[in-house]
Amino acid sequence: MGFTSKMFVVSSPISDVKTSNHDYKTLFKTARQCQQHQMVVLRRNKHPQISLYASHYHIMKPRHKATTTTTTTTCILKEERDSSPSFTSCGLKFIRGKKLLSELSTWRIGGPCNYFVQVSDRTQLLSAISVLLNRYCREHSIRFLIIGKGSNCLFDDSGFDGCIILNRIDFFEEVKSGIYRVGSGYPFNQLGVRCSNDGFTGLEFASGVPGSVGGGAYMNAGANGQEISDVISSVEILQTDGRLETINQNDLAFSYRKSSFQDMEDLAAIVAVTFKIKPFPLAREQQKAYLTKRRLSQPLGERSAGSVFKNPEGVGVSAGELIEKAGLKGFRLGNAKISEVHANFFINCGGSTSKDMIELINLVKEKVKDKFNVELIEEIQYVSPI
Repeated sequence: MGFTSKMFVVSSPISDVKTSNHDYKTLFKTARQCQQHQMVVLRRNKHPQISLYASHYHIMKPRHKATTTTTTTTCILKEERDSSPSFTSCGLKFIRGKKLLSELSTWRIGGPCNYFVQVSDRTQLLSAISVLLNRYCREHSIRFLIIGKGSNCLFDDSGFDGCIILNRIDFFEEVKSGIYRVGSGYPFNQLGVRCSNDGFTGLEFASGVPGSVGGGAYMNAGANGQEISDVISSVEILQTDGRLETINQNDLAFSYRKSSFQDMEDLAAIVAVTFKIKPFPLAREQQKAYLTKRRLSQPLGERSAGSVFKNPEGVGVSAGELIEKAGLKGFRLGNAKISEVHANFFINCGGSTSKDMIELINLVKEKVKDKFNVELIEEIQYVSPI
């Protein structure tokens, strides 16, 4: 549950944009006008094979050459654009070519990203996006991916040619008894423990689950008969035009590992989630029981991304059971291995490449399809270099 946003490819014909450290609305408005009048927006939803792609992203292509606009006030000086591989702008440090994506993934797989920046509040998030648009708007394209802890991401070993924005918006506010407003970068595991300790039910299942609150909402995480959507009151999102919007639970649609956020064309990132949960005296005991069960049935100490496949609908058998019945539990390909504890967990045994893992995933899909005529669908997200 690493994702709190979609992936964007932005190719902007704006020559330059007048902006300051706080003039986000102007920049996003200008960029949005550019998208509306001079770009074609295409949507791709392709399952990856050996070449990896994220499940959801946008491509924007310029139709016409833009009219040049000159300015003297920008977040990034011209010298910074043309020289230093790493730079500081709007109070944020952008690191180029040095941050390994393997450090952001519980799978410990992935090469360097072209640019990396960490944000800790929504103002910094707006700044990061505006810097990217301003830096590349004249002559380049930029892809940016906003993630929390990348627990369900399979990053390519070649890295990522755009910018990874690491979401560390991790505040935790008790609005009143049973109502919590939580930053999307807050650890999902800690959320489950904290709410249970306070004597409230609905998020006990989150204990022991890696990833972030934003990723949990995006994927509609769940286990043990509970889902995060059951206790969501509202969600605050950032749109690609810079607008912040709060959406009530009644205006959102959720299903198994599916949410409205996955289909939102203008979603940039989930910023915060407000939960409304009910008191339950045995919440702490139930949370401990779920965690004990997870420790016995899942390889929590191994380098994995959690469940690789969604449980197929209408079959009555889980993905892990199908993989085990296909005789693949414990099967190893290169340094990627199917767990001997839980067959829907794939392990990096040490030195596994993205190629090892994707070949193992494809092999499992083929074997299960041949034996049971069931099409397994990935729960993990793919992030490719191009």
